[in-house]
Amino acid sequence: MTSIKELKEEPRRVAASAKVSAAKLAFLFVLFFLIALGLGYPVLNRYDPRLTPGLSDVKIYAQMARGVTGAELASDPETDHFRFRVLVPWIARPIGRLARGHIGTWDPVMFSLLSVDSGFIAATAVLIVLMGARYLGNSAVGLLGAFLYLVNFAVPNLRLAGLVDAGEGFFLLALLLVLAESRLWTLPVIAILGTLTKESFVPLSIAFGAGWWLALRVSSRGTKETAARAASRNLAVWLAVALAASVATFAGLHRAIEGRFVNPLEFGAGLHRGHDYFAHFVASLADRQFWYIFVWLLPTAIPRLKQVSRPWLWASGAACAMAFTLDAYYGGAPGTVGRVLFTAAGPVLSLSSAMLLVGILD
Repeated sequence: MTSIKELKEEPRRVAASAKVSAAKLAFLFVLFFLIALGLGYPVLNRYDPRLTPGLSDVKIYAQMARGVTGAELASDPETDHFRFRVLVPWIARPIGRLARGHIGTWDPVMFSLLSVDSGFIAATAVLIVLMGARYLGNSAVGLLGAFLYLVNFAVPNLRLAGLVDAGEGFFLLALLLVLAESRLWTLPVIAILGTLTKESFVPLSIAFGAGWWLALRVSSRGTKETAARAASRNLAVWLAVALAASVATFAGLHRAIEGRFVNPLEFGAGLHRGHDYFAHFVASLADRQFWYIFVWLLPTAIPRLKQVSRPWLWASGAACAMAFTLDAYYGGAPGTVGRVLFTAAGPVLSLSSAMLLVGILD
């Protein structure tokens, strides 16, 4: 059990643990970026995700990356909410314009989306390395965890296929690192960027922050340390500010695209689909994509999860619970819940799996 004393001393352990210089992190980012480009290469001229069943989202993101605004996209009740996931297409747009006419047979729009997704994947892998070095005290675990993350089925087949999940996953992991290092003033910035990436970031980040806060509260229960209680209250305030930033971003985005402010609860109600919840849950767990992602990750990660700090586990666990809740409410296609679960827990599970594999060789 993590004591409040250990939680207070964590920043000092960070300073004393394995350090990774900025130059090394920059090198790793470039390396991971090139690896991600290679993993995602098939979308350039091997197959077209826009025409692939199960990747229909990509068609809309590609239109936005080409320059079509959300307001110009044809309204469809089934896909209408995709046009508010603007950050990845926004970043991709100038890349596609620069690439046009200079990349041979490669599709410039898919190249732009792949480049942006590869950047987010590389940045996520760098954060995983940092987490292993700083909080597990083992750079090798961090590096192996990053590579395990990169080679997971979800990365080349989903995150690098033109979807926006790579951006959402990065901002959710950035949220974890910010909470771990108590740089709470950056929470609103992450909340804004995450909301611009994908609307599901809002409930996932709420669950993530609540899980982290609850872990700290449980650890400080019974203590007379006023500093610990003050830190808990301070965290609650900043999480509330971040939530307000997400809601304001959400409302402003809808005002810019639809011409009116939309209540987030109203928006969420519009996504509900009537269906048999239990049958959908069983179908989601039975889906092949779910097992392609977790068939080796869970068995190798679970044995070492006890070595992961309580706030990490509770935050990731709360986000996973929210993922199942959202999937049950929305009734997404089979395989959707696996994508979201990997967003919520993929990095922590990859690190835990890396600890087991490194331990086998010790």
